[in-house]
Amino acid sequence: MGRHSRRRRRALPRISVVTLTSLIPTGVFAVAGPADQAVGAPEDDLARGVKGVAGNPVATPRTRVAPVPFVPLKEAKPAPPPPPPIVAVSAAGVQDIPAVAVAAYRNSAEVLGAEDPACGLPWTLLAGIGRIESGHAFGTLDDGAGNPVQPIYGPVLDGSLDGNEIITDTDDGLLDGMTTHDRAVGPMQFIPETWQNYASDGNGDGVTDPQNIFDAALAAGRYLCDGGSELDHREQRERAILRYNNSMAYAVSVMAWEQSYREGSDPTQVS
Repeated sequence: MGRHSRRRRRALPRISVVTLTSLIPTGVFAVAGPADQAVGAPEDDLARGVKGVAGNPVATPRTRVAPVPFVPLKEAKPAPPPPPPIVAVSAAGVQDIPAVAVAAYRNSAEVLGAEDPACGLPWTLLAGIGRIESGHAFGTLDDGAGNPVQPIYGPVLDGSLDGNEIITDTDDGLLDGMTTHDRAVGPMQFIPETWQNYASDGNGDGVTDPQNIFDAALAAGRYLCDGGSELDHREQRERAILRYNNSMAYAVSVMAWEQSYREGSDPTQVS
């Protein structure tokens, strides 16, 4: 608040002024220096019946006014910081995984830990599969809900590529947009028929979507744990991965990346 002064009309009697510096925050109120100088007051206070038509001060009867108790201003609380942006996490054990994908893999492991404690699903195993299947959605996860910028599809399974099975259409093109043959969908690359058996809602939005990494990671966890798997044992972990994709080279690569994410080391073999 600025300081305003009046024209000096006559010297006022000396008044003992009590210093309020211990009560008044700096810059909120000002007290005149010399004792014969009028105390500064806001212009609004002067405007109430003390200005003439020409705007000059008009003398008013000198009356003693009871002081108004001073109420300190409450200190404004700082605004909460904005939420951190979803960025690639760079730390031991997570390396190239986007933060939203890490959250999806960990969420799946936590859910399966409650549903099937004997399975012992580590989130790093899902991360190994996500790395091989789509490079964690090819870095296209654009929001905290885990949705890719564009749908992710694998090659058409019509036998035109070496090593790929021939799978005729199982979903009338509902998930993969193909009505002749199937193709894998989403960041965890589910075949439509498999998705129909393990479809999950990992982010609690009431929708099961293989393109969403939370949903896909939870479905992948349930698929790996199915059949009483105990993934703490290397042999059973390997069998579960081969059930996901029947290729020994694939299984070796997934386990190498799982170890990399778990230990923060470089994978010994990648595809």
